[in-house]
Amino acid sequence: MAYDVNMQVLVVDDFPTMRRIMKDILRQLGFQNIVEAEDGVMAWEILGKQPIDFIVADWNMPKMTGIELLRKVRQSKDYQNMPFLMVTAEAQQENIIEAVQAKVSNYVIKPFTADILEQKIAKIFA
Repeated sequence: MAYDVNMQVLVVDDFPTMRRIMKDILRQLGFQNIVEAEDGVMAWEILGKQPIDFIVADWNMPKMTGIELLRKVRQSKDYQNMPFLMVTAEAQQENIIEAVQAKVSNYVIKPFTADILEQKIAKIFA
């Protein structure tokens, strides 16, 4: 395991059920400090208020999508190197290319298991 389980993780998803599932999996992997936001706008506000070490965001959300949040994070000098895992139900090549061009750290396609999520996180922090 190449990552610090004490880091602050921000989980961004507009569905409370998905946030709960994500938090449960992250806790299984040892993460304790998990903050949640229901969209990119709220996530951006949280970034301005408290230290966050890692963002796990859904792609499809109202107000500000995951890809818009990713672009905003990458354009900010404070957060441009923030590890960012995109969660998406879209397995289309063009979405993956768009995320990679926006400098996503990694992405995971729903549905996924705890093992897959752990592998994706491990790759980000390798």
